[in-house]
Amino acid sequence: MPVEPFLLPPKPLTSVDEYRTWGGGQGLPRAIDLGPEQTVQEIQLSGLRGRGGAGFRTGRKWDSLFRATGSTKYVVCNGAEGEPGTFKDRSLMRANPYQIVEGVAIAARTVGAREAFICLKAKFEREVANMTRAVAEMEQAGLTGEIAITIVQGPDEYLYGEEKAMLEVIEGKAPLPRLFQPYEQGLFAVAPQMGWEATPTDVVAGSASSGRAEANPTLISNAETMANIPKILARGAEWHRSLGTNESPGHVVCTVVGDVNHAGVAEIELGIPLMEAIDSVGGGVRDGHRIKAVFSGVASAVITSDELDTPLTYERMRKIGSGLGSAGYVVYDETACMVDLAHTFARFLYVESCGQCPACKFGTGEITAYLERLLQLRADDRDIETIGARMRTVTDGNRCALPVEARDVISSFLRCFPEEFADHLEGRPCEGRHDLPLPKIDDIVDGVAVFDPRQQFKNPDWTYSDGGPADA
Repeated sequence: MPVEPFLLPPKPLTSVDEYRTWGGGQGLPRAIDLGPEQTVQEIQLSGLRGRGGAGFRTGRKWDSLFRATGSTKYVVCNGAEGEPGTFKDRSLMRANPYQIVEGVAIAARTVGAREAFICLKAKFEREVANMTRAVAEMEQAGLTGEIAITIVQGPDEYLYGEEKAMLEVIEGKAPLPRLFQPYEQGLFAVAPQMGWEATPTDVVAGSASSGRAEANPTLISNAETMANIPKILARGAEWHRSLGTNESPGHVVCTVVGDVNHAGVAEIELGIPLMEAIDSVGGGVRDGHRIKAVFSGVASAVITSDELDTPLTYERMRKIGSGLGSAGYVVYDETACMVDLAHTFARFLYVESCGQCPACKFGTGEITAYLERLLQLRADDRDIETIGARMRTVTDGNRCALPVEARDVISSFLRCFPEEFADHLEGRPCEGRHDLPLPKIDDIVDGVAVFDPRQQFKNPDWTYSDGGPADA
């Protein structure tokens, strides 16, 4: 059933005037009228949940930052989209950058931030240009208040999208996750951060000038989450509650790629069945085939063919052992080899692991190596036992969710497709498709998803073996 969009307009907005004509620019004045505390309450009443993947309740996060002590706070918008199968944030930045900027301005005013940052990957050239233009136009139009908003261009690493690692990048360092959460130790904190390297006090803005240790609590919200805020304030919490389901209200921007008739991105209402989303956004499974497996990026367990009627809500997707994630779905039909795909996913997580947590780097590496042996029909029972052992320890001491993702998604392959793994273990030739690309999307053009061609050449130390520069 078609929905009335409030995130993705029918055609891209190219000016503040077009944004205002579409109903934009009403959120910040409403936030000013309500005041910070009532704005937080309105977001809480709306039931909005973070669209970055975890689904944490946005109002609760904002409330904790609003009430946090400290003379300096910051706001960060996470637009470093890197989850395979996902193209939602870049679609928003291309079609409606102004709404993201207004959401950031509202967030900064509400929690009392001194400055805000919008983080993207430097390779997102089109999106960087759009967001830079939108910030300048919104500032000139007085639609950002007095908040300074800075565009940050970061590296292509998967962990750049991890919120603690994102703080490191803003401070000019590598995307290596810190120990403490941003609300505990935020941007430019002078107190011990337990990161890979501390921030020298002589380069810290604001708090360092006082000579005191400051935690600088920092709010980090996903770009799509920020885009929801202006419409919720302009139309009211009850309006947002009327969409979706009671526990998962609202719309999401959904991506569908893989073995479908066409790749696509569209705004859908939460609560519709997964199969309906695949049909409406991706045109259904490619003609003459049937769906074998669906993945929400590499962050959640496999969704099998008998679970396609599951409603797209956080709680129902969790109930089947998977997750809503960032609503980016990769579809595979019956011709795909699941052992090959498990190896592809495992290798991605291995090379993207930063190495700060030895159990993660070693465990994801071993899982990848033994899956490769299995794929080459050279494995034995001890190899399968080793994979199982590493999945039990890979999360020991983890600073981020990457090893959790490895454990959850690889164990789901073994659980849902035991026959295929048994065939490879016993040396029987596999008739499924191999060399399946990692669905890390560079672009979607005319219904065709373009996957990053360099990912296969990436090494565990974040260099590339294709001879090109690491930041290409």
